[in-house]
Amino acid sequence: MALSALQRLLGGLGATRARLGASLSAEQGRLSPEALEEALLSADAGADVAAELAAGLSRAVRKGEVGVGGELGWVKTRVAEMLNSTTAAAPEATPHVVLVVGVNGTGKTTTAAKLGHRWAREGRRTLLVAADTFRAAAVEQLVAWGERAGVEVVSRPPGSDPAAVVFDALQAAVRRSIERVVVDTAGRLHTRHNLMAELEKVRRVCGRAAPGAPHEVLLVLDATTGTNGLVQVRNFQRSAGVTGVVLTKLDGTAKGGVVLAIARDLGVPVRWVGLGEGLDDLLPFDSEAFAEALFAGLP
Repeated sequence: MALSALQRLLGGLGATRARLGASLSAEQGRLSPEALEEALLSADAGADVAAELAAGLSRAVRKGEVGVGGELGWVKTRVAEMLNSTTAAAPEATPHVVLVVGVNGTGKTTTAAKLGHRWAREGRRTLLVAADTFRAAAVEQLVAWGERAGVEVVSRPPGSDPAAVVFDALQAAVRRSIERVVVDTAGRLHTRHNLMAELEKVRRVCGRAAPGAPHEVLLVLDATTGTNGLVQVRNFQRSAGVTGVVLTKLDGTAKGGVVLAIARDLGVPVRWVGLGEGLDDLLPFDSEAFAEALFAGLP
């Protein structure tokens, strides 16, 4: 039997929940604002988020507004609301072009393949574009993933101009009425201004080849970096116009609270979460399920 999104999140957030639980274990039936703040800080939710939720809980207790779910129920509701505040539907277009960006080692190429696989499985005509023409074997890696996912991959020889590859692929997608195009770009440090300028060029070329493209710019962020990854989001926002985050390796870290910092401090929605290496281990982000899984079973 297939696991529900909540069940998978419960497993994926196990390490984060354990860290939260360690900070709350001394509580005797009631959750104090001080313990909540400490727990959120330990899970890398960020100082602003922790202080805001702790102060809100203190006010709610003082005014008798906690509700039937108690302090923990109040926190779950506020967390879900905080995450929902950045959620907005991505614009629809044909082709719908998604640019996948990020630093090296975050899982960009596998994320691109997982997105392609998901949409192809839904019956959408999908194309993967290998725009990482510099990293050794990057094209071969995406082609291999495309074969596993059952999705066509457009590629050119190593060393080709990434913008030219994207332009040709998108023109072909328009002619063929492709519904989804996922562009895997080269990993780049946000401090390398020449590489970020190249990414801006790829974005401009997308718009010339397909109206309104790219319709989404997804930054792939390794969850194990915690709040240290926020600087990546800020810099890619400036240079690449990031519209959403894909948080990978969530199942291997106790820093899952970073989702709150991304939403609260940066106003960028988390679109997808990665909970493993398989093609089906990428889930659309659900704020209520995330909040429930984050605090499930805690004191």
